[in-house]
Amino acid sequence: MAWLRCGPKSVISHDSALAVYDLSGVIPGEVHVTVPRSASRRRPGIRQHTRSIDPSEITIREGLPVTSVPRTIADVASAGLPEEHVGEAIRDALKEGLVGPELLLREAQNRGGRAARLIARFLRNEAS
Repeated sequence: MAWLRCGPKSVISHDSALAVYDLSGVIPGEVHVTVPRSASRRRPGIRQHTRSIDPSEITIREGLPVTSVPRTIADVASAGLPEEHVGEAIRDALKEGLVGPELLLREAQNRGGRAARLIARFLRNEAS
C-alpha cells in the first residue's frame, strides 16, 4: 500500500481520506499521505503533505491510519479543494454522524485561513 512506502508514521489524508470515509464525490488522482517533515522524499503516485499531526487526529478506518474527519475536512479546505466539494464533505459527514458541528468548528478555528472561513460559513448556512 502507498502509505506504507511513506513510513510507519504516515497517515492517509486529504482527498484520499475523504474517499476512505466516502465523503463527497471527490476521486483522488493520487494517494494523499501526511508524513513527518523528516520523511519528505518524493514517491511516484503519492502526494505527500508535511504537517505535524497529533495522535488524536488519527483514526483507523478499514485497517488504515487515516486523519480524523474534522482534520480531513480542514486539510482539504486549506489545500484548495473547491468549495462545493468541501460543503458536500461536511454535509455527508454530518448526515452520517461521523462528526458534529462543534468539532468541525473547533478544527476550523484552530486551522484558520480558508478552512475557517469555509467551514464556519457552511455551518452557519446549514443552521439557518
